Amino acid sequence: MLSIKKYGAIDIGSNAVRLLISNIIEEKGKPVRFKKSSLVRVPIRLGSDVFLNNKISKDNVVRMIDTMQAFKLLMKSHKVEKYKACATSAMREASNGKKIADLILEETNINIDIIEGEEEAAIIAATDLHAFIDTSKTYLYVDVGGGSSEFSIIDKGEKIVSKSFKIGTVRLLNDIVKKETWGELEKWIKEKTKNIDKIDVLGSGGNINKIFKISGKPLGKPLTYFYLTSYYNMLQTYSYEERITELDLNQDRADVIIPATRIYLSAMKWSGAKDIYVPKIGLSDGIIKSIYHETVLSHTKLK
Repeated sequence: MLSIKKYGAIDIGSNAVRLLISNIIEEKGKPVRFKKSSLVRVPIRLGSDVFLNNKISKDNVVRMIDTMQAFKLLMKSHKVEKYKACATSAMREASNGKKIADLILEETNINIDIIEGEEEAAIIAATDLHAFIDTSKTYLYVDVGGGSSEFSIIDKGEKIVSKSFKIGTVRLLNDIVKKETWGELEKWIKEKTKNIDKIDVLGSGGNINKIFKISGKPLGKPLTYFYLTSYYNMLQTYSYEERITELDLNQDRADVIIPATRIYLSAMKWSGAKDIYVPKIGLSDGIIKSIYHETVLSHTKLK
């Protein structure tokens, strides 16, 4: 007996807004399978508003309403049964974030849950990493976003501890990450990894996915600290325009990729990791799995 359902996950980040639609495939006697059906990304960059002006601009409010309306229609077309929309640090810190979530509900009937950093880390950690990792090893899981980055220690396939830090690509671009925050992150990583003989980093986020794709490495093979350092140094020899024209990066990727790489390299350095694995999972995947396992509240009405 085969059962296929569709769930939707909306990730409203500081750099981009994403809709992931996944097939949930249930077959008697076999583990459930989660297969991506569609992924749409809109680079609204709410963080540039919020981290500088403490509120989301009128222009981006209109873009958000249009985007959520489009996402709703896509989910209806795909016959999505359940969905969850999560907003992270940009809407969390915006003085008008709750007001905009209410407006979007009124205009589009999409419910947006503005989640805290720790909940974000927990949802990300809920992704099924067993398909990507060696459960005999210990990992530092690093998910880099526009407004914040989430860090988790995973030992023998189990999450031991997680923490969110206000260090993200959009914040770094606007030079608004305090030196003390970097110090807190360094202290946390060193403290949590000091008794671990060997640790690898698991990296998630659009930027590390892009770097991994460019590397040409087969899925499951890691990038080395040396490779990532070399790539980071190479990126800085190009101007923003050259990274678009010569390195073929999208305009909303060409600027954030440098601060993102800095975060991954810092995590590797402070933990002593020599390799970073890129399983290509993130908040959206975690939302889908959390809906399925009913560990989060989901919604069904798509009028």
